Amino acid sequence: MHDLAGRTAVVIGGGSGIGRGVALGLGREQMKVMVADIDEGSAAQVRDEITAAGGQATAATVDATDRSSLSALADLTIGGHGGVHVLVTTVGVVLDRRLDEATEEDWAWFLEFNVMAQVRSVDVFLPHLRAHGQPGHIVTTSSMAGVLALPPLMVGNTHLGLYTTTKHALVGYSEMLRHELEPLGIGVSVLCPGMVASRLATTSARNRPERFGGPLPAVEHPPLPSAIPNEDVGPIVVRGIRANRAYIFTHPEAAGMVRHRQARVQDDFSFFAGGGA
Repeated sequence: MHDLAGRTAVVIGGGSGIGRGVALGLGREQMKVMVADIDEGSAAQVRDEITAAGGQATAATVDATDRSSLSALADLTIGGHGGVHVLVTTVGVVLDRRLDEATEEDWAWFLEFNVMAQVRSVDVFLPHLRAHGQPGHIVTTSSMAGVLALPPLMVGNTHLGLYTTTKHALVGYSEMLRHELEPLGIGVSVLCPGMVASRLATTSARNRPERFGGPLPAVEHPPLPSAIPNEDVGPIVVRGIRANRAYIFTHPEAAGMVRHRQARVQDDFSFFAGGGA
């Protein structure tokens, strides 16, 4: 999907972090951007950033765990802009928790926010992407944790098993969705960012719903020196949409880590092919 100017993009989770960076990037391409977030104030702030830079944007509150809330967002977008051409879903949570200490409540929280919130968003908006008969594109948001499985020592002694499991699920979902929608002229990319400046740990803890145990104590992690500004993600996502790439990577220098993982998989194939014991 090369022509973006004048078309409509919806960014769910667009009020902060990676979602903010993507919304700003799409706004710079002269797309009409619907910035949607659970936090009304942050969505409005990003809308104002886009319009102050000469772009077009609106803002809305949305709860991606609630199909009726997503449907209301779709109706609002169609009513205001007449169609949807690009959908970007960035909703997710993170928590430092060992797998052998994770509760069913923890698993339900992660599966709901890291997987089902994005699946549900696609379910609601896909009919609108199909309706106008023009090219469309969907971007889901996984992580480098969707293509790697890093031990705690490699990620600051943080236990990311819940996060990694659900981000792997999104990679599989996105690849299969891409196969299914290709004949319809709708592209699908999975965004796999590396370290990006955000407050995901803080917002995850603060916004955990009561049905999953309620808010957690405040978590503040200063951004790592290697983290890129979230504004830098927007142009990368734009390139990925235009080229209809299956994967969008913010840190191509991490390719060696992926090759190393693939080599270990190939080594296991060789072991069993050779009848090793």
